[in-house]
Amino acid sequence: MGRKSRADRGADRARTAAEPPPALTGPGGRTHAQGPLTRPVESGLAELRPDRDRPGAWSLLVDGAPQSMVDLADPTHLGFEYQRRLGHLIDLVAPAGRPLTVLHLGGGALTLARYVAATRPRSRQQVAETDTALTELVRTELPLERGWQIKVRGSDARSVLERTPEGSVDLVITDVFSGARVPAHCTTVEFTALADRALAPGGWYAVNIADGAALPFARSQIATLGAVFPELCLVADPAVLRGKRFGNLILAGAHTPFPLADLGRKVATDAALGRVEHGRALADFAAGATPATDAGAAPSPTPPPGTFR
Repeated sequence: MGRKSRADRGADRARTAAEPPPALTGPGGRTHAQGPLTRPVESGLAELRPDRDRPGAWSLLVDGAPQSMVDLADPTHLGFEYQRRLGHLIDLVAPAGRPLTVLHLGGGALTLARYVAATRPRSRQQVAETDTALTELVRTELPLERGWQIKVRGSDARSVLERTPEGSVDLVITDVFSGARVPAHCTTVEFTALADRALAPGGWYAVNIADGAALPFARSQIATLGAVFPELCLVADPAVLRGKRFGNLILAGAHTPFPLADLGRKVATDAALGRVEHGRALADFAAGATPATDAGAAPSPTPPPGTFR
């Protein structure tokens, strides 16, 4: 789940004005001339909406909640704030260009899998997306490039994670939303421990969540990751961290220190404001929060009315 900030939209309009649009949105892909597309899928009503600022770009919404943005002409473009912050972690988990083995829990329009394939050729990726009708829609209208090693499994994220061989992946990215909420069974210490088990030495775990107001869910998720990983960091809009608006937060866990200076520089280059929290400041932010467990976990909160307008 995500949305473009005003700064993002302004940057896109400036870029579009400076660059001639491509003739097509992508090889075999849906063109803007065909207009938007709405189709029922297993998780609700999916909509592919052409992006007004980028001739090759499409937003995927499910039941009105923005899920993904894909630019068929440029798979390295990450249009949503949360996608860009996850992209920074993808950039930093290993030296530039080195192929990765990545497990994506939650597929949507496969934006981040496309980004990895484009920036790290020969990477091997697996995606867990329970909504097979949505995957079929995406593959048909927003096709992947031939040669990309991306396998999509039509299974629940946790069941795929349970079957993932120990120590087999460099990066696990959890971006699982049922509508606009993170399902409870993907928020727990037990789930996080499964992700840790799947990671190769030096691997990272990253998760996209959403919260607002006093941020009780986010604080609990920090405590949850902290019960498994000794190293944590968080990236979010300062307004979200202050409880001024509902929005996405990116959490990451590892067993070795993150390159925080490099991450901070990347976040600072974004059009949208972002802040990196770690160490004592992050511990103080989550002080008193209880880790979520399978016995009593709850999904993330429902976004307030008007969040996606």
